[in-house]
Amino acid sequence: MENVTDRVSNPFGFKPPARFLPADGGPESVPGYGDANADFHVIGDHAGVHGGQSTGVPFTASPSGERLQRVLHDAGFLADEYADAPVPENLYLSYLFFPRLPAGKAPTEDDYWELERYFDAELRAINAHILVPVGETAIEHVVREYTTLRHRFPDPLDVDAMHAMELRGRGFMVVPVKEPSEWEDEEEAALRERLLAILASDYRQTKGVATLVG
Repeated sequence: MENVTDRVSNPFGFKPPARFLPADGGPESVPGYGDANADFHVIGDHAGVHGGQSTGVPFTASPSGERLQRVLHDAGFLADEYADAPVPENLYLSYLFFPRLPAGKAPTEDDYWELERYFDAELRAINAHILVPVGETAIEHVVREYTTLRHRFPDPLDVDAMHAMELRGRGFMVVPVKEPSEWEDEEEAALRERLLAILASDYRQTKGVATLVG
């Protein structure tokens, strides 16, 4: 089923619980952003890690966001190499925890749990073919909740080894991505090549089919 909306930012109108609303006059949250019918869903942690504190847009105004946007631009998902309000194509960007916390403050385990229902509802509404979790927290959550493969990997996850792999999810492919601020040049190239290879494949016809791991 296609989502009928022309809203790029927060297409489902999510509003965080009142206790998370900041009092500093900035954006109240960093909600999902992009094409609500996208095949590719990039999933980060929260604004304090991956950016958007000043813009309200995931993966912006941060070193991690800038580097990731460059790869997404090269793969054809973004019109510009870097922008605070990027123009996405076939791409949706969101966070596990979308409220905007004060600088230096991170979500607690209970905070993630409270907001998980929003993330799950958004992920299922987008219904992307390819999930791209970025950073250890997002990779852990997506692999645990949306694949049957968590038991095959060490605890904690070896994110370096998992970077740019293809994993079989529950009805989609998962491509884990190491924290962009920690990439070596070859890791940036590996992700670019992986995304281009998937785009060149019949990925829409192979939803749920085993790939490199599964």
